[in-house]
Amino acid sequence: MRLTYVPSGVCCTRIDLEIEGGVIRRCAFTDGCEGNLSAVSRLVIGRKPEELIPLLQHIPCDGHGSCPAQLALALQQYAEREKTRTV
Repeated sequence: MRLTYVPSGVCCTRIDLEIEGGVIRRCAFTDGCEGNLSAVSRLVIGRKPEELIPLLQHIPCDGHGSCPAQLALALQQYAEREKTRTV
């Protein structure tokens, strides 16, 4: 499943995800801090959204929300969508 998430209140303007079999296969950020977001993208590949959400959801940046926290919101949105698909 491909998912595009538009974050708010952070430097990145878009997060593109590809999740297959409940595992993240691709993660790409548009705009933002290239080095940090490239690292985050690489670190989440091969992992399940439910293990990443608690790790990323409360990371601050300059005293407010962060791109990783916005990724956690995107993953929560995916998880909720999947939950309703299987019910």
